[in-house]
Amino acid sequence: MMIRPRTVVRRAPGKLFVAGEYAVVEPGNPAILVAVDRHVTVTVSEPDEADVEISSDLGPHQVHTQWQDGRLGTDCDDGQRALGGLAHVVSAIEIVGRLLAERGLPAPSVSVCVSSRLHDNGTKFGLGSSGAVTVATVAAVASFCGLELSRDTRFRLALLATAGLDAQASGGDLAASTWGGWIVYQAPDRAAVLDLARRRGVEEAMRAHWPGFEVRRLPPPHGLSLEVGWTGTPASTASLVSDLNRRTWRGSASHQRFVETTTACVRSSVAALERGDRHDLLHQIRRARRELARMDDEVGLGIFTNQLTALCDAAEAVGGAAKPSGAGGGDCGIALLDTEASSDIARVRERWATAGVRPLPIRPAMEGNEE
Repeated sequence: MMIRPRTVVRRAPGKLFVAGEYAVVEPGNPAILVAVDRHVTVTVSEPDEADVEISSDLGPHQVHTQWQDGRLGTDCDDGQRALGGLAHVVSAIEIVGRLLAERGLPAPSVSVCVSSRLHDNGTKFGLGSSGAVTVATVAAVASFCGLELSRDTRFRLALLATAGLDAQASGGDLAASTWGGWIVYQAPDRAAVLDLARRRGVEEAMRAHWPGFEVRRLPPPHGLSLEVGWTGTPASTASLVSDLNRRTWRGSASHQRFVETTTACVRSSVAALERGDRHDLLHQIRRARRELARMDDEVGLGIFTNQLTALCDAAEAVGGAAKPSGAGGGDCGIALLDTEASSDIARVRERWATAGVRPLPIRPAMEGNEE
C-alpha cells in the first residue's frame, strides 16, 4: 500500500533569456537561458473537501474542482473564471493524472497551494512564472503521489502540459526551471510530441526520442556580472510570438536571415562561454541585439520599447552588452558588465533608473527544480 507524505513542497526558479528569442520556437534552433534566484513554490497536501483544491497568492480564493474524464472542472461560475487564471497549474495536475491513469493508479486527490516571488504586487516581472509554476506543480504532485521521476521526465511532463495550452511555447522557460544554471536549449516539435502522447500515451511519449530536443548545462560567463532591469510594463510572449507568426514576414528571406544569424550568435556564445572568452561573448550579445532590432524595425512588432533601448544603450556605453530578455515589448532586459568595474555598474544602474528601468537584485540560480 502506497503511503502518502502529508505535505510535499517543491520550488522552481524563474528564468531569463540570454540569446535566441523567437528563433527558438522553431524545433531544433538553440537558445541560451539562465535560471534566476526567484522562485515559485508549490505545496501539496491532502484536500479537505473537493478532489483537487487550488489556491494561489495571486488569486482571491481557493478553487474547488472535480475530476471528470481525466479533466478538472467546477460547476461554479466563479470557480470557472478562477480556473482560467490557473490554467498552467490545472494542466500540470492533469498531465500527472494521465500518467497515473496509464499506470493503473487513481487520479490525484490533492490540495495545491502556489506562492510566487516572480511578481511585484501581482504584476509579473517577465521571469517565466508560467513555466516555473508548471515545473514546480508537476514535481510536487508527482512526488505526493509516490512517483519518482527523473529531471528529464519532469521536464517532458511539463512540456506536454504547456504545449496542450499553447503549442507555440518553446519550453525554454521549463528547461531553465528544471535544470537551473546557464543552459543551451533546443525545442522539440511540440505538435508532434502532443500527437504522440495522444496516440500512444504519456508513458510512451516520455520514453520516445524527441527529434530536435536538447538541453545542456553551460559554465557561467567568466568575469562578467549579469545585471537585470525591469521596465515595469508586463508583456505577453504568447501574443508577440503569435502576432509575428500571423505576418507575411514569416517564411520570407528576411525571416530566414534572422533565424540563421540568431542561431549563429547563440552557437558562438555557447563556444565563448565554454572557453571563457568574455570579449567574444559580449560581441555576440551585441550582435544578437542588433539582429532583434533589425527584425523589429522591419516587422514593427514593438520589441524595443524606449526603456529597453535605454537599458541597452547604457550598458554598451561602458563597454558591456545588453538586450531585451525574451519577447521584449516590456518585462526585463539583461546586461553583461565587467565584474571588476563596480563604478560602471553603478553608472548603468543610475542611467536605468533615470530612464524608468528598475534594477532588480537578481542573481543566477545554479540549482533547478529541487526539493
